[in-house]
Parts: sequence; C-alpha cells; structure tokens
Amino acid sequence: MIQASRRSILAAGAALGVAPLSRARAQANTVRIGVLTDMSGTYRDNTGPTSVAATREAAAEFGASHGFAVEVIEADHQNRPDVGSNIARQWYDQGVDLIVDVPTSSVGLAVNQIAREKNKAYINVGSATADMTGPACSPNTIHWAYDTYMLAKSTGGAMVRAGGDSWFFITADYAFGHALERDNAAFVRAAGGRVLGQVRTPFPGTTDFSSFLVQAAAARPKVIGLANAGADTANCVKQAAEFGITRRGIKLAALLLFVNDVQGIGLQTAQGLVCTESFYWNMNDKTRAWTQRVVRRTPTNYPNMIHAGCYSATLHFLKTVAAMGVAAAKASGVDVVNRMKAAPSDDELFGRATIRADGRRLIPSYLFEVKSPAESSGPWDFYKLLQTTPAEEAFRPLAEGNCPLVRT
Repeated sequence: MIQASRRSILAAGAALGVAPLSRARAQANTVRIGVLTDMSGTYRDNTGPTSVAATREAAAEFGASHGFAVEVIEADHQNRPDVGSNIARQWYDQGVDLIVDVPTSSVGLAVNQIAREKNKAYINVGSATADMTGPACSPNTIHWAYDTYMLAKSTGGAMVRAGGDSWFFITADYAFGHALERDNAAFVRAAGGRVLGQVRTPFPGTTDFSSFLVQAAAARPKVIGLANAGADTANCVKQAAEFGITRRGIKLAALLLFVNDVQGIGLQTAQGLVCTESFYWNMNDKTRAWTQRVVRRTPTNYPNMIHAGCYSATLHFLKTVAAMGVAAAKASGVDVVNRMKAAPSDDELFGRATIRADGRRLIPSYLFEVKSPAESSGPWDFYKLLQTTPAEEAFRPLAEGNCPLVRT
C-alpha cells in the first residue's frame, strides 16, 4: 500500500469540504450549511461525524417544501485556528450561508471574526468559551448549547457546596481551558474556597497526564478540576484511577464531560462523577425518539448536547430563512441573526428558548451524576439527574459579560 503524505491527506480533506460548492454555485435558491468540526482528533466523538449527522437530520426533516434546497457540507479543522480560519473564509467566499458547530474555542473565536468580516451567519455550538458572548461577541454569531460560565456555575458550584473548598486545576493550555479554569476559580473563591494552584497541559497531543496528576495531588486539594474535554478528560480520569488518587480522598471534577466520554472511560471508573449538559438522550420520549433517528446515521456514537445543538440550531436557522426569503437571508448574516434573536427557537429537544442581545441562547442546564454499572439499565444509560438550573439563571448575567453589543 502506498502511504500518502500528511500534507496530501490534509489537502484532500480540505478539498472534500469545498468541492460540492463548485457544482452548486449557480444555484441561488440553495441554502448551504457548513459543519466545521473535529473529524479526527481529541473531540471527534463529542462533535465530529455525529454533529454532521445531526445537522443532516435537521435538513432532512425540514424538507424541500419551503421553496429552496438545503445543502450540508463538512470539513475537519484539526483543532487548529489557522486551518479552521482558512476553511471558513473559503466557504463563505464560495457561498456557504451558515457555519455551525466549531469545537475548540481558539478555532471558534477565529471563525467568529471571519463571519463578522464577511457578514455571514455563524452559530457556535461546540466551542465553550463564554468570551463568545462577552468581549468577543459579534452581531453575526449566536452561542447555542453551553459555555464555560454555565459549566462552572453548575458543576463547579455543586462541588463547592458539597465541601470541595480547595482546588487544583489541570488545564488545557488554550482559550477553552483558560476560560473554564477562570470561571470555575471565580465560583470557588466567591464561595470562600481556595485555589491551590494549576498546571497547564499542551493541547493538542497530550495523552500522558501522570506527571500533572501527581503534581496536583501533591498540593493536597479536596478537588482536582479537569479544565479540559474529550479524550484529555477521559485519559485524566483513567490515569487518576490507576494512580489511586481518588482513594486518597481527593475528588475529580470533570468540568466538561460528555456521555461519549463516559462510554470511553467505562462506568466502573467513571461512576460518581458529576457533570453538566443541556441535553441527555434518555431524558424523555422525545429525546429518545430523536436519538434513534440520529443513531441510524452514527450507530456507534450517541448524541450529546453539542450534537443536539447542531440539530436545533440548523432547524431555527432554516425556519428563519423560510420566513425572510432566501435572497434576503443570503444578503446579510447580521439580518439573519437578528431575525433569529427576535423569534424564540422551539424544538423537541430543548423546547422554547430565547436568544439575548449578546447572542447567548438561554436554556436550562442539568447537573448529572454518572451511574454505577448496577444502576445502568442498558447501553449508553449513564446519567441520573441531580438538579436543574433554569434558563434565566444558568448563564452569566447580560450586564456582566462586557459585550460591546449590549448597552447598559
């Protein structure tokens, strides 16, 4: 077998993301949605192919009876801001009307700037940084499913209330990790707790967290806060168990944990962890029915709040385009986003939700505890609900975000 070079593989991947546009450029009545995501890296299971599947499901359910066609394309940003920026710029220049998902906050913030520059619509679902609706807020962007403030208030707040008043953070060294550490540290200190220290881990590419865990445990905190996600979180939890850290009375706070991570860690090791999501596939009959539709497209991976968010965001965008007319929607991303803010989103996964002036969509957050193997009733049945934070309380208050769009 001939081995392709890394450069040729990356070039081919980028071409796959853009190729459909040349065939459809003349189709003025086609709305194009680009799913920019992690198809091969740390966040693949948490975003990636299932984000694409959820977006395609929304487009299929919306149908072709509204007078325009919908085209969904995809590309892998490799968790690199330069790669993501180049794809976003090329997509917008060649006729993509909306970019959705974009995990990895450094990439998400870069795409945020390009959407504003090109006056195109951008719905951020995968990136967590609360700066997206703070100093970096844009009239072209909506932040859809969760953010670091929400995670800190729910998961971090619960750990502090349970007695975890001294923390040490293991933090992914980029925008997301910094924001998650910052927001959680603020809640710890506000509750009278102490932050004993932190260590920054290179991202991406770190798989051995043993030295970082040993350093954290040596500080003797009550809680080690994992300000990371995806495979990094899974590796930290597994390696903490191997080193016996939790047997020393130190608790782990997985500050961003998805149902997909629990699948990778295994219930035996993950049981007892608490986490926050805004969607769980097994919450009710509607979420279960929708999940089965998506799982037909991705049978080895169940959806989380990002995947559900891609579906929900796509539906609201398409409903808005139908109300505005395709020509008007294509003409201005700001106008599309303003219309999306003006009309509450409403779907079977999240229910009715409003979108604030800063682009923050307001939905409840749910604090879950990971079940023990004995408590689980079947595959992917991992969570039990501990508490719900109402939509109006789950996210940072509008006046505290320093968003330039908000007049106070």
